[in-house]
Amino acid sequence: MGNGTLWVVATPLGNVDDLSPRARDTLMDADVILAEDTRRAGLLFKRLGLERHGRLMSFFEHNEEKRLPKVLGFLEDGLAVALISDAGTPLLSDPGFTLVRACREAGLPVRPVPGPSAPVTGLSASGLPPLPYTFLGFMPRRKSQTEKLLTAHRDTGATLVLFERKSRLAGTLAIARDVLGDRNFCVARELTKEYEEFLTGSLGSLDGMDLDLRGELTVIIGPGAEDGEATEERIRELLSEEAGAGGKPKEIARRVADRVSGWTAKQVYGLMSR
Repeated sequence: MGNGTLWVVATPLGNVDDLSPRARDTLMDADVILAEDTRRAGLLFKRLGLERHGRLMSFFEHNEEKRLPKVLGFLEDGLAVALISDAGTPLLSDPGFTLVRACREAGLPVRPVPGPSAPVTGLSASGLPPLPYTFLGFMPRRKSQTEKLLTAHRDTGATLVLFERKSRLAGTLAIARDVLGDRNFCVARELTKEYEEFLTGSLGSLDGMDLDLRGELTVIIGPGAEDGEATEERIRELLSEEAGAGGKPKEIARRVADRVSGWTAKQVYGLMSR
């Protein structure tokens, strides 16, 4: 018997209509479904009206290494194995990396079934520069570790995307303010769900904001302004970068102006027509 395939399947963040037909078929046909939480997976299948014939097996951070030999055995026996997380795309702050790497090392097929992803979904509607961006996952529990992580990404010029728990949101944003300076940010709450919300502001104005938010949170922090007044050459370089991200000329001009000091969006737009 030939080797089976590991299918890495993205599931809805909240709105069940976001499950793709291909993902539905993959989950129905899988012999084994690895789920971060089998109870939540069962509820998801019920909400989807999904009929499956495969067995559900728990696969989470603390048992991933222990489960690895058994799952590799399934694949070597020719079984189709689907990996899902609680929501969104597996491996992005969820278990699965160890398994995918082991499959690649063993020459076992791994196929992605793309779909919902909280970092990209939040970024797409945040109004902050989409390129380049860096996904940091969940912030460390210790303040010193969070400071170290943000410091490492302070001068990259990238928009930072991260996950944070509601009880730690205000503290993490305050650390970001101290490390990164006054940058624009967006907190995307309950993406694709009934109470979806986008809270925008600047890190320098945190003291007047209500950050007592409930639900799943994705935080997007924009890049810092360039030090000093940008030259015309630098503006043209940024225009080229932002044009690659798409959008109307005035939108591109505004994004460039957000990244520099000494230039308004109107001035940048005027430079575009020269």
